[in-house]
Amino acid sequence: MILKASQRAGGQNLAAHLMRTDDNEHIDLHELRGFTSDNLKGAFQEAEATAKGTRCRQYLFSLSLSPPAQAHVTADTFRETIDRIEKRLGLEGQPRAIVFHEKEGRRHAHCVWSRIDAETMTAKQLSFFKTKLMGISRELYLEQGWEMPRGIAKAGQRNPLNFTLAEWQQAKRQGIDPRETRALVQTCWKHSDGTRAFARSLEEHGLFLAKGDRRSFVVLDHTGDIHALPRLLDLKTKDVRARLGDGDGLPGVEDTKALIARRMTPAIRRHVEESKARFRERSSVLAGCKAKLTHDHRQARTDLSDRQRDEWERENSDRAARLPKGLVGLWHRLTGKYQQVRSLNESEAKATQDRHADARERLIETQREERGRLQERFRELRGKQAGELLELRREIGRYLKFSRGDPAPARARKSGLGLKLER
Repeated sequence: MILKASQRAGGQNLAAHLMRTDDNEHIDLHELRGFTSDNLKGAFQEAEATAKGTRCRQYLFSLSLSPPAQAHVTADTFRETIDRIEKRLGLEGQPRAIVFHEKEGRRHAHCVWSRIDAETMTAKQLSFFKTKLMGISRELYLEQGWEMPRGIAKAGQRNPLNFTLAEWQQAKRQGIDPRETRALVQTCWKHSDGTRAFARSLEEHGLFLAKGDRRSFVVLDHTGDIHALPRLLDLKTKDVRARLGDGDGLPGVEDTKALIARRMTPAIRRHVEESKARFRERSSVLAGCKAKLTHDHRQARTDLSDRQRDEWERENSDRAARLPKGLVGLWHRLTGKYQQVRSLNESEAKATQDRHADARERLIETQREERGRLQERFRELRGKQAGELLELRREIGRYLKFSRGDPAPARARKSGLGLKLER
């Protein structure tokens, strides 16, 4: 289970984010402990008000718990994990909120604690919490028998295909999987022995090597977006310079953008847009299926909650009727029968709670499987579009190679590439 946490302020923004139904298909405010409010915004307002009596600015500790995609993790398992983390970090007894999210067939949880100890009016110290969470995460993978990510199995073995949020968002705007770009640049790097060879290899795939204003080397794609070369290669800047030198012979960013604009033909631009348009059309059909499925699933959960609430109230009424009142009730207390009936009622109530919890978990798991099948169709569609766009990049590269006067590849000569400008 991936555990990510941070100390933070901005409780109202966090509450709004955690309760966003447009970004999550299902939201369950599972627990509010230690707060008088019955909603998340009110609870975090209480935490902020308490923090004003201290010098603490980051009065909340926010944790996300993300199990593997195919793992079946119950609410009890999430809660037990949160209890373990709470004990390890010294947050026992602190006010907390637990929220479950479901998105794209995956279930994850968020837990937010107030760091302020109301008795001492001091903030709980959370020294080395990232290291402690890494240890707990490793324990969970081992206990549950999940395949452990390399970065967790061995500290320092960071996956070179991982990318930052900014990189992902940039690639998302373009409609291209950032892992494809990283893998492509790293392949060109491995098969090149100098600046010229590396630059030509990149251009064959529609990427351009340039000298940045603040960084020695950057890579521009066919849209003109800029990527730091050391980050793409997962290397230090000094290691890149050791092979490529200072980059004095390379064009600047603006010159490279001008070159891209001249060489990027309207025909290929149209091909890219057509690919994106086809993707949007097919994606909209799946989006309609997703919207209907989400509506049906939410309605099913509401219906189940209503049935369980009615059943609970009816059984509670029946249990209350078993307890005699007046003189008979007093006699039952004296003889011990009252306590026997009360114990029976408590046992039945606990059984009902467990039965209801099991029914909710079965429904959630069934819906997750159904949503997962739809998500697989999304993944297939996205993979197909990524392949199309990657091939278009290669077409750009082949055209650039041809426009420099290099011999065209045999396959390109046979196909004609279809890159002539239309008149």
